[in-house]
Amino acid sequence: MLNCRAMPFASAGEISPLFGLLTLVLVGVVLVSLILLRFRQSLLVGYFLSGVLLANSGLLDWVGADSSDLDRLAELGVILLLFTLGLEFSLTEIKHLRRVALLGGGLQVGLVGLVSGATCVFFGFPFPVAIALAVAIALSSTAVSIKAFHDLGMADSPAARLALGVAIFQDILVIFFMIILPPLLGQGSGSMTAGIGIAVLKGILFLAACWFLSRRGIPQILHAVARTRSRELFTVTVVGLCAAVAFGAVQLNLSAALGAFAAGLVVSESIYSHRVLADILPFRDLFLTIFFVSIGLLIDLGEVASNWALITSVTLIILVIKFGAGFLAAKRLGVGLRPCLLAAAALASTGEFSLVLFERIADFGVFESWPELEQVLLVSTAIGMGFVPALMRFSDWLVPALERRGWLQGKADPVVELTPEGEREALSGHVIVCGYGPVGRVLQESLAKCNIGALILELNADTVHEMVGHGILGLYADARQPEALEMAGVERARGIAFTFPDVDAAIAGMRLARQRNPEILVYARAKFTGEADRLREEGADHVFHDEQESGQALIKCVLTSYVEQDVLDDFS
Repeated sequence: MLNCRAMPFASAGEISPLFGLLTLVLVGVVLVSLILLRFRQSLLVGYFLSGVLLANSGLLDWVGADSSDLDRLAELGVILLLFTLGLEFSLTEIKHLRRVALLGGGLQVGLVGLVSGATCVFFGFPFPVAIALAVAIALSSTAVSIKAFHDLGMADSPAARLALGVAIFQDILVIFFMIILPPLLGQGSGSMTAGIGIAVLKGILFLAACWFLSRRGIPQILHAVARTRSRELFTVTVVGLCAAVAFGAVQLNLSAALGAFAAGLVVSESIYSHRVLADILPFRDLFLTIFFVSIGLLIDLGEVASNWALITSVTLIILVIKFGAGFLAAKRLGVGLRPCLLAAAALASTGEFSLVLFERIADFGVFESWPELEQVLLVSTAIGMGFVPALMRFSDWLVPALERRGWLQGKADPVVELTPEGEREALSGHVIVCGYGPVGRVLQESLAKCNIGALILELNADTVHEMVGHGILGLYADARQPEALEMAGVERARGIAFTFPDVDAAIAGMRLARQRNPEILVYARAKFTGEADRLREEGADHVFHDEQESGQALIKCVLTSYVEQDVLDDFS
């Protein structure tokens, strides 16, 4: 029998080191990030800087903790990052962006990898280590570049699509490299070539098994859980699925990160991928924050001060090499100078996956012979990510000056075919229809007849299946979740219609929509007079009172049989 009194709880006046560390991390992240946001810097840089400040301020000693206390939580951040990467991985997107992804991404990664790998070999690094470092340096920060494009109002621009195509190639490369990294760096017996071959074969077989599960078994389980309408059970099922597939990968001597990516692929093939993404993003962001903070905790400002010249040089060299490689890759695709410059600036720094690979490389003891190298690479990554938004703004400012010189004449922007995902992202001035019941169905059909864009948010799994079968643009998502509204393009939408009579849900969704788009028009239903008044008080632009509307229709219908039309008009 379990003895509950034996459970280790801190007594009054005492605090667990891990709890104290988490408190410092969360408070530090908030304070530092608020300051950086005023300077339009990425939150990822703020998380990293928070860890640096905590590690060098003596606060860790105050709570009796060290950086190792965060390692397992940070690992969860990496696993959830790879899981969401699998969720967002689209074969359709790759097909439509294959030229940009394969040619542009291949050239960018190849050029950066060749220069950085040759440099590592020149300075005496073993060839396998040089390859690992070259790949890590070639990766860019997708999160930082996407945020910068949004801030510039260019989320759907040719430059953003170019950067997205290259990012897709880099995502594929990360997964492949996760498979071959252990044998590449000498883990396991036998030759390196044989080890890589076996690892690749095991990875392919594992992904094939996951693909089979995505067709047989997993969709049926998700559908059964979705029909319960229980958000808690759905979230637990998804997290359990991610953990199970990641555990299976570890049992095959593959990385848990690869298993998490495979789990994301499994779910991405179902209609529930957007709902899963909306549910998982808050967890991912929390643990990913801890991951970046844990990286910052590794930084010794004393060593940074003594190696500041080396750090500055490495940062500038990486920015120049990657900017040049990105520019040449974009030019090879035949696009104009403007998207070339912006895409090159967006891809100029190392990124979050670079940090993941640096940590994996460190796990194999690579940096033991070069202890200062890890510090240099981590700090240069943080500085580079911080410079990307400014570099993009400078590139955008530079374009008009180049246009006046005639450098942009005769250059055409690339034509990118819209995929279903791209079609959703390209919506603008559309109506978000929340609920696909009888009212929502009629509204969507009427909007389609008038060529007005519409996107459906629906929580009934059977209804979503029906929508997908008829080619209707929609998401299996809850309008009360900010992530769902963001995926529906609420910032670009003109109106949002709550077609269900649940006033509490409508008010919650309306508040979130207005936070992100204060000008959006809100349409809502109410059954009773008091509910209609609540919606109007909350600021709904148009409220439709079911009892009143049906009462007026009934009165008009009955009176039609008894009175003349002119009298009937008085009841309209």
